[in-house]
Amino acid sequence: MDLEGLKLARRTVTGMKQTQKAVENGNVEHVFIARNADERVTRPVLEICTQKGIPVTMVETMAELGKACCIKVQAAMAAVLKED
Repeated sequence: MDLEGLKLARRTVTGMKQTQKAVENGNVEHVFIARNADERVTRPVLEICTQKGIPVTMVETMAELGKACCIKVQAAMAAVLKED
């Protein structure tokens, strides 16, 4: 999935805490992580995604990811949630 898929997704979460919580609860279809985000922030979520087989797309910058999430600030990570 690319950033366009994130933009068009019906249900998403943005930010480390919300993304990590959704991944741990098994509610995530796909995760996006900014390459320039602090590794201490992204590593735990990346490891959980690997364990659970959740696909991860690396985005070049936090600014680019924030823009794709339609927010005016940068974002370290975001996720597309599973449809109910």
